[in-house]
Amino acid sequence: MTTVLTSASPLTAADRCDRCGAQAYLRVVLLSGGELLFCAHHGRKFEPELKKIAAEIQDETERLTPASAPAPQDER
Repeated sequence: MTTVLTSASPLTAADRCDRCGAQAYLRVVLLSGGELLFCAHHGRKFEPELKKIAAEIQDETERLTPASAPAPQDER
């Protein structure tokens, strides 16, 4: 899904998917003025339809992938 940078506040653990209740990582602002929240799974599942009706999509799914940690140094 395409990330749209918005001035919207970051999603928190209290934001829940409108479809299943899991933690939301996508906020879809609709052309009609409302908004929907989705977990990563349902965001991907409904992506084609959402793009047709979205004014903005706030995608925070990158938070699901941990940042790579530096390799441990060999202590000799």
